[in-house]
Amino acid sequence: MKTLFYLSTCDTCKRIINSLDLPEDIKLQDIKTEAITAPQLEDMRELTTSYESLFSKRARLYKELGLKDKSLSDDDYKNYILEHYTFLKRPVLIFNNNIFIGNSKKVVEAAKKAIHE
Repeated sequence: MKTLFYLSTCDTCKRIINSLDLPEDIKLQDIKTEAITAPQLEDMRELTTSYESLFSKRARLYKELGLKDKSLSDDDYKNYILEHYTFLKRPVLIFNNNIFIGNSKKVVEAAKKAIHE
């Protein structure tokens, strides 16, 4: 699977997509208009350590719902991500059985390297 999950209204996602120089065979999925499916989330989970690693604690809803004051299980993280797109840490690139999560410089550089090897 070669897919980039992103939010089209996010300037950071757009900047990263432009910097990656993506091959044409990578599917771009705007998670706001095309929701993440449970099987897609399962595929992501298999490539990482937990659902929590895919979860954005910077989301406004995270604070609004008071989730930072709750003890969440891995299933809770999974359900919140499936419930609302804003809980997915963005962007997420799945490329040749590797996953790159988030927008840190280190992650973006690793993704660039993997794409252009």
